[in-house]
Amino acid sequence: MVPHFNLPMMTSGRVGPGDDKMMAAWRVVSWPPVLWQANSPPDLKLVHLGTEVLNRGDVEEPCSGHTVWGTQAANGPAGMAWDWVQIPQGVVTLADPLALVTNVWLLDTAGQVLSPMQAAPRLNEIVHQLPWQEEVRRVIEQHA
Repeated sequence: MVPHFNLPMMTSGRVGPGDDKMMAAWRVVSWPPVLWQANSPPDLKLVHLGTEVLNRGDVEEPCSGHTVWGTQAANGPAGMAWDWVQIPQGVVTLADPLALVTNVWLLDTAGQVLSPMQAAPRLNEIVHQLPWQEEVRRVIEQHA
């Protein structure tokens, strides 16, 4: 169950073109920035907002899509989105660990915003603490 907060919600699964029930995963970056100390423990408590299967997979291309996670942080909505791909044996993995989309801006100890390359390892840490693969597999199975 998704807690109530002021974030754009998604439906899980595939939604056709022109259907406004599905939020584009990449809209997360348009949300106001949420500043967060990179070296502090994650307290974002992100929840699954939705997953979209863009390609069901076949002999030429694997099953793939994107997923969005978010929460209402102390200073506004915070979210992360990324593309995923299903590889053999049903394993779901990040399509590109350096291509996470977020409005969370990580700060160093001097209060300066980290570059995308500096922030990537910490953001990936956050992603890997989420049960996102289970959610993606659930959506894939619902639409098999």
